Order: sequence, then structure tokens, then C-alpha cells
Amino acid sequence: MNRTTKIIFATLLTLISLTTFAQHKREFRGAWIQCVNGQFQGMSAQKMQQTLLHQLNELKKDGCNAIIFQVRPECDALYQSNIEPWSRFLTGQQGVAPATPWDPLQWMITECHKRGMELHAWINPYRAKTKTTKTLAPSHIAIKHPERVFPYDGQLILNPALPENRDYICRVVRDIVTRYDIDGLHMDDYFYPYPAAGQVIPDDREFKLYNNGIRNKNDWRRYNVNLFVQQMNEEIHRIKPWVKFGISPFGIYRNKKSDPRNGSETNGLQNYDDLYADVLLWVNNGWIDYCVPQIYWQIGHPAADYEKLMYWWNRYCAKRPLFIGEDIERTVKHADINDHTRHQMNAKMKLHDQLPNVKGTVLWYAKAAVDNIGNYGTLLREKYWRYPALQPEMKFLSSKSPKKVKGVKPMWIDNSYILFWTAPKGKDWQTAPTQYVVYAFKKGESINTSNPANIIAVTSDTFVTLPYVDGKTKYTYVVTALNRTHNESKGVKKKIRL
Repeated sequence: MNRTTKIIFATLLTLISLTTFAQHKREFRGAWIQCVNGQFQGMSAQKMQQTLLHQLNELKKDGCNAIIFQVRPECDALYQSNIEPWSRFLTGQQGVAPATPWDPLQWMITECHKRGMELHAWINPYRAKTKTTKTLAPSHIAIKHPERVFPYDGQLILNPALPENRDYICRVVRDIVTRYDIDGLHMDDYFYPYPAAGQVIPDDREFKLYNNGIRNKNDWRRYNVNLFVQQMNEEIHRIKPWVKFGISPFGIYRNKKSDPRNGSETNGLQNYDDLYADVLLWVNNGWIDYCVPQIYWQIGHPAADYEKLMYWWNRYCAKRPLFIGEDIERTVKHADINDHTRHQMNAKMKLHDQLPNVKGTVLWYAKAAVDNIGNYGTLLREKYWRYPALQPEMKFLSSKSPKKVKGVKPMWIDNSYILFWTAPKGKDWQTAPTQYVVYAFKKGESINTSNPANIIAVTSDTFVTLPYVDGKTKYTYVVTALNRTHNESKGVKKKIRL
């Protein structure tokens, strides 16, 4: 290979790399902030707010546009509730209110929306008590109605077979959705409990009472969960049609040995058989708005290969937006199988980019990105999530868009050059604007609003401060409006000298 050929080859490799990691304008970039690990337990309101502000600011720099915040780990609340007691994971003792009155959920909604982030309230539907909880508050559902829970492996579980439990969880969610301006309601993979050796789910009585003609108990348990998911979907969208309902199931639906037709080439715990969660039924019936399988393993894992699972979910979970649950610590712990000098983040991001039905990523867990384990956060903000991203479209929730903004005009105020505009009028939640996107283009540059590199701001304000230089450099700015489901209006152009 001569010198010229080498240069051409190197140039092609660079172009291929840039193309491979060309960022998408629409992408869900979430992070889970959990409380069940005790990271906030007993913190003062001020300290917890400082901790969360630091996390939100760093995640914003990393490119995140959504936070999934745990607010109900064990039939309790990290928000003001008249139905369930305050969580011990907040105050240190269940049922005891914060010493300084505040509402973590409302506070997080406000702070996320300030930063252009969505806030998804994350609940655990059926778990009534974790293994480490010693005492339950008198107002707790398991104390008031012990007949509605069963013990399992040191936990207490709301029995999914009981209609009153489905109604109860829906009541809790109805309260959250009605009173709080959340963008999504999120559930993790705890439906029936994870199987434990020597443990039996005590539901023979309920099977006799509520089998609905179903003879196989496993099918009946899946039926119970299906009823709940369908009911929850209807309840949420009846109250606020724009609130997204998402579930993050365990990363394996079924193994091929259990289901040769639909199973994956894996050998592990199964949603369908072990947790009684028929995720594909929910997706195909439109009972959830997005799916986040927790694919926490590495590429090359002998029992649950990340790459094989990515291809499987991309193929079978196409009828609703698919976001990938990504374990940061495991990703940076394992070397790239083709390049042992670096970890697997690059290889995994390539897969995300290549698979057409993958519309986003959710980071497990937020603090790992904030702590920049394995340089993960730095790589997000400098490479993979360098430019802003809008939320994926969900036309099944709404196909309408706001009208164009009006009166785009620059003004010099207090030594700053500010671009103002007027919000368009909207008849309803589908046509009313909630955010605006501002694009910037240099003189001679084609107007391309599909390229996220041109986005300079995603804001709920009707103005943006411009980077004034000398008043001689020509730019064209384009402003668009977004509704609650992030459908975008047509743009309005304004030529400006900066």
C-alpha cells in the first residue's frame, strides 16, 4: 500500500466512523435515579436537593433529555400522598414526613423542566415491602389489608390475582397523574416476584376463585398481569393522553429452548415463564407507549449475549418505541471483544445506531454517569450525545403539531442580544406549544433542521440569548414549536448579524 492509498484509506475510515456515529435528531436519552439503594435516606432536604441538582446538571451536560425518578419503591411515596405513607428511603422511617416540608416529585418535575428534560415517575407496582424494611407504617396497605399481600423471599407482594389490588395501584397512579405534571409513568420488571429457591407463590385459593376458566396456573398469572397493564394504560391516557406509559422488563423475553419460534439464543431467566410478564403482548396490543428492556450484560456473555439480545428486541419489539436499558458499570468493566485496549461502550453505541427500531437509551444508573465511571459521561458529552436530541415522535398518541411561532425579532437588552418570539395559539394539548427549538445556520449554509448539530437551544422560554460578536457575521435562525408529545411545527426564519 503506497502513501497516497494509505491516506485515502485513513480518510475513508474517518468518514465511516463519523457516519456511523452521526447523531439522530430524535432520541430518548434517559437515566434512572433510584432511591431504593438508600442514597437519599435520612438526607436533609437541602442536601438531597444539592445532590440531585448536581446530578441533573451533569446529566444535562452529558446530553440526557429524560429522567426516570423512583417515587414508589414499596407501596410508599417520595411525594405528598393521602393514599400511601412517606417512604423510609426518604426520611429513614416509613410514615414520617420530611423534617423540612417538601415534595421531591414536584421539585424534580420543576428542575427537569427547567433543563428541557422530561420527568417520568417510576413506581414499583406490586412490591409492598423490601427485604431490608423492618417496620411498616400503620397506614401502609399491608398493615391495613394483610389479606391482600403474600410473603415471598423476605418481601411482601401485593397479590396480582386480586382485582382490588389492580384497582388500588391504578388509584395511586391516578392520583400521581392527576396532581403532577409528569411526562411519563414508568414501571420496572417487578410483577410477580423473581423466583427464589424453595419459595412457592401462595395463590392456590385465588386461582380457584378468579381463574376465569383458565386451567393452567402460569397462563392465569400472565392473564392477571395483562389485565393490570391494560387497565393502567387506559387509566393514564383517560386522564392525560400525553403522559407516556413505559415499562422496563427483564432483558430476556424467552429462551429459544422454551420457544423455538420466538425465543432468543439465550439461557437465562425469562419474562414470560418466570415473571409472568408477556411483554410482546403489551407492545403488540399498544398497551404501553415505550419499552426499555434491561439488557445489562456484555457483548459475548455466554448465557445472555448483549449483541444477540439487541438484534432480538429490534426484531420483535418494533410496534412501540424501543429504548435500551444500559448498565454503565458492566459496559466499562468488559473489554471490546475486537479491541481489548478499550471497553465496550463504542461497540454498544454502534449497535444502537445500526438497528432501526432502537430509538433511545436509558442509563443504569444515573450516578454512574455523573461519577464518570470509565470515562462514560465524558464520552457521552463529547462524542455520542454531543448535540441535543428531541424526544422520539409517538404519532399513536398525537399526530397534530402546533402552529408556527410569530413575531421572531432580535432585541438588544442589558448588553445582550436576545431573540424573541410569540407563542402560537393552541386549541388543546395537541396544538398548544410547550417548548421551542432554535436552530442556527451560518451564511451560505443550507437550512437543514434535521441535523441536530444545528440546534442551539431547546427551551420552554419564548426567547434565547444570542452569541453576539461584532455585528458583522451573518446567521439565519429558525424557531419551531413543540407540543407535549414533541411534534414539531414548521419553522420561522430570521436573518441576523452577530
